[in-house]
Amino acid sequence: MNKRFYITSFILFFTAVVCGSIAGMFLVMVRDLPQIRSLETFQPSAITRIYSADDKLLAELYREKRDPVPLKKIPEYLQKAMITAEDRQFYTHSGIDLKGIVRAIITDIRAGGFVQGASTITQQLSKTLFLSPQKTLHRKLKEALLSLQLERRYTKDEILELYLNQIYFGSGAYGVESAAQIFFGKPVSTLNLAECAMIAAMPKAPSAYSPLNNPELAVKRRNIVLKQMRLTRVITADQYTKATKKSFVAVQNKTTSPAPYFVDYVKKILEKKIGAARLYTRGLTVYTTLSSKLQNISDQAIAHGIENLEQRRKKDPALKQKPQAALIAIDVRTGGILAMSGGNDYRKSPFNRATAARRQPGSAFKPILYAHAIEQGFNQASLILDAPVSFPGATKNKPWQPENFSKTFQGEITLRKALTHSENIPAVRMIDQLGISGVIDFAKKLGIQSRLSPYLSLALGTSETNLTELTAAYAVFANQGIYIQPYCIDDVLNAGNQSIWQPNSDKHIAMSRENAAIMTNILEGVILEGTGKKARVLHHPIAGKTGTTNDYKDALFIGFSPTMATGVWVGCDDFSTLGPKETGSRAALPIWIKFMKNVFKDQEYEYFDVPDNMVKLKINPTTGKPVPTHQTDDQADDLADNSDGVVALFTKANQPR
Repeated sequence: MNKRFYITSFILFFTAVVCGSIAGMFLVMVRDLPQIRSLETFQPSAITRIYSADDKLLAELYREKRDPVPLKKIPEYLQKAMITAEDRQFYTHSGIDLKGIVRAIITDIRAGGFVQGASTITQQLSKTLFLSPQKTLHRKLKEALLSLQLERRYTKDEILELYLNQIYFGSGAYGVESAAQIFFGKPVSTLNLAECAMIAAMPKAPSAYSPLNNPELAVKRRNIVLKQMRLTRVITADQYTKATKKSFVAVQNKTTSPAPYFVDYVKKILEKKIGAARLYTRGLTVYTTLSSKLQNISDQAIAHGIENLEQRRKKDPALKQKPQAALIAIDVRTGGILAMSGGNDYRKSPFNRATAARRQPGSAFKPILYAHAIEQGFNQASLILDAPVSFPGATKNKPWQPENFSKTFQGEITLRKALTHSENIPAVRMIDQLGISGVIDFAKKLGIQSRLSPYLSLALGTSETNLTELTAAYAVFANQGIYIQPYCIDDVLNAGNQSIWQPNSDKHIAMSRENAAIMTNILEGVILEGTGKKARVLHHPIAGKTGTTNDYKDALFIGFSPTMATGVWVGCDDFSTLGPKETGSRAALPIWIKFMKNVFKDQEYEYFDVPDNMVKLKINPTTGKPVPTHQTDDQADDLADNSDGVVALFTKANQPR
């Protein structure tokens, strides 16, 4: 009796210990499991989309390309193909396949390790959402417990929808919508039977079965899935035969943005302002200032201009470096960037020469110098001496003697003529008279952020700037003296269409409205009388200035209409020469003209601002003396390049007598 008692007691004790251990282990595992309720607030990594001002998609940003869609938008063939390939008992099991688990355990024991998963769709979803991919008994038990919890809380269709939107299909595609777009270039709702079967074939081995990596193997795997669908009577024999005969044609690569330089510029700003994690995972909508139409025009103008330049360069075989060009167009009244081309070919060189390249502007800097002079009381008729001059140089016995491009001298000439004909010596005399520090301070007011060297040669554009800041400075002249910092983003919305960030651009008065109008008038003279005469073919109010650096390393034209400021730069990345006589007028201005010609096709004719307290006088361009005329101002405009005088703008208080 005592013996039976002890045996019974031992059995009960042992059973209690075993059960307690199992229960304890179960409680520990359950406590350590991720909360299933978190699925209700789960936010998968979503795609951020960047749009132009005219609602054209410019780019999609993501770390994992996910684009969730409801189950009703997923073709029934794809749902059934996935169930056939991955889990035929999906609608009848409780989350785990016990027979499959036993079969897998036997296989694993024989193999001496984990080789067969026996995972249901629910288990695969559990692993994808909550667990690591490592193959251990502990992880498999967690997976089973999670699957049971998922099945208790959600319907089969809800689980299937989550699975189809989360599973990895290879080539960066997460979810069936992303897979459809990446592999077939269309929405998942439009997939045919063969395409549905191919997508369903991939989860087994996404890298191996991706049709972009191994199209032949992908088609073989697809046909296996189609055969399974036929054997389980999901499709008919006729459907099977037709689907297996379809070949796979890779979709054209659509990853290149229509405005890649601009998109990179936007990304850098947003990474800094809202953070990379938020930008690439939260499914934001970014509305920008870019006009997709103007961007296309910009790219075409650059391609045409570079092609013509290349043809000219073929006459000199020594020129090996391929020239590059950049263009930036800015809305004068808002500061919004309308077009941005940072080079000839983004795929070959993503370096943005419109924003990141720092190059000498040459004579394109002179309008900043003369605008400061106008602000200090000079007018268009003010006289400057164009004659040889010498300044102390870098060493005691080596003076600096600036020269005109023409190698000639004209004696005393007007400020207007000095700028419109881009004479160097008058510009150096002017900066010497005004003071270098004052010119630098004024340049900063116009938005020049690059460091300017405090030397007299600054007048000739020897300090490096970038194209965007230089173009924005010119926009001040067209915008009544008001500087607006260029910006590229109008609004950023979260997934709930709520605004989370908008730019706060710098805006301030840089010079008087009257003096801005005078500078505009002088720069109109560059087109009518000076180095920009080629642009007269546009027959619209325009103003601007050419720029050329030593040895023809840089060619620029910065110009504007009443509504848009556009800058063009042409040069070689290694600072080699563009070639003989490749000036701003020859290499850059034609690109500017081609761009603006297409811009004007869709724009109303507008005039530059002229305040009421100003007068137009016809003056001798050399002496600055008024020329008698009985014509109206409008008539005088048409005769602005007559040899007997040019029409110049003055304030009533500061006009020549």
